[in-house]
Amino acid sequence: MSLDAKLDRIVARAEELRASLGAPLPGEAFVRAAKELSDLEPLVARIGELRAAEHGLAEAETMLADPELRELAETEIETLRARMPGLRHEICVALLPKDAADDRAAILEVRPAAGGDEAALFASQLFGMYQHYAQRHGWRFEILDYADTELGGLKEGIAEINGKGVFARLKFESGVHRVQRVPATEAQGRIHTSTVTVAVLPEAEDVDVQIDETELRIDVFRASGAGGQHVNKTESAVRITHLPTGIAVSMQEEKSQHKNRAKALKVLRARLYERQREALHATRAADRRAQVGTGDRSERIRTYNFPQGRVSDHRINLTLYKIDRVMLGELDEFIDALIAEDEAARLAAEETTP
Repeated sequence: MSLDAKLDRIVARAEELRASLGAPLPGEAFVRAAKELSDLEPLVARIGELRAAEHGLAEAETMLADPELRELAETEIETLRARMPGLRHEICVALLPKDAADDRAAILEVRPAAGGDEAALFASQLFGMYQHYAQRHGWRFEILDYADTELGGLKEGIAEINGKGVFARLKFESGVHRVQRVPATEAQGRIHTSTVTVAVLPEAEDVDVQIDETELRIDVFRASGAGGQHVNKTESAVRITHLPTGIAVSMQEEKSQHKNRAKALKVLRARLYERQREALHATRAADRRAQVGTGDRSERIRTYNFPQGRVSDHRINLTLYKIDRVMLGELDEFIDALIAEDEAARLAAEETTP
């Protein structure tokens, strides 16, 4: 089907939905139709702009024969020809298949990898960086679990981030983040390299993952780390192990065993959902390795070099010399570039598909 035919069908579908919403509809049908129309309207508006530009171009070209209108027509033609490729690109991007998880909340997991205490300290900073980023976007950042070290580093941090398009903007953050700097404990002033792993998972709904309670092993134990007398007296910490996959989740942030169990199940559900998504997209991923990477936690994606004040994303060869602002959550320049690169790769794949 040609692009013009696709666009005509989309406009016709939007008109059909508007007409149906003007008639009495059962509750669920009304909600579905309203959501579909809401999703289509931005695209329909762009199609309208493109059609208007095409019509205006045709009219301006007919004016070229009139000597009195020729100069005006040439200016109009130049303006419209410059505008139309951008409109077509926006429309083509909007037509790309959507990741069903893009509009979901996300589960963020940050853990130190190589580098001991220095890796733990940087893990704490990265966790804070994403908290700042969430605040900048007006998202809700809820800490599900945070286990710190004696030096103020992070053993493991897990958070739930809620807001519009959270997963769509954060999904490319999964991978290995490398830091290069002189640790405070380094007497010789030598630069050390440490790594931290970040995982961003779409939050799963009950319908996405069916968990059989008989396949879970639930252990309770006393919380460790900061927490005062409560740590030593109550078995509030919970570890849930999904026996078929071996995935285990521990929670001890809350004083309530019940709350820790609910949070652990939420994270377990997200990890199982992500495993399903990875299996579903394994063939596609093998066929097309985009520059933005696979999102695998074993893949080094970014380096934070403190002595030089730079942050480099290795997937798109983008380096910014503003490490202080990046650590305060100014990530949009990286994230916008990663999204654009992904869109370009998917558009290229669509064009080469027979």
